[in-house]
Amino acid sequence: MPIGSTARQPGEDWIALVRKSGTAEFASAFAENPVLNSSVLNGTCAGVEAIETLLAASTGGMYDKLTFTHETVAGPKTYLEWEGMALGKSVSGSTILTRNAAGLLQSIQIYLRPLPMVLQFSAELAKRLKGKVSPSLFATRD
Repeated sequence: MPIGSTARQPGEDWIALVRKSGTAEFASAFAENPVLNSSVLNGTCAGVEAIETLLAASTGGMYDKLTFTHETVAGPKTYLEWEGMALGKSVSGSTILTRNAAGLLQSIQIYLRPLPMVLQFSAELAKRLKGKVSPSLFATRD
């Protein structure tokens, strides 16, 4: 991108929202009863508070580097592709955001790869979120 360009970067709106975690502005971006599904979870994470807790844990030091490489918006869906380093290893994936008719986030889907990173990431989230969310959400090797 040329210097001084004002073109949007892939994922910039999503990154800006996640950085507002813990604020009223973050909560107001969601529809009633939003859900988050991910390849690192055994089930659905439901509700703004649970989603916020999960996102804060996963973005709070687990990623060494994260770069959004592509973004496509089609109707109510935003498709993001990304790559980076997490827990000292290469990771990549996709995030799908679905908005309701009012433009509020109704569903978040986050998919990581490769499989060893999915398992390691899930186990690390289980440690970080012990006592905050149900341990049944995570793929642990216990």
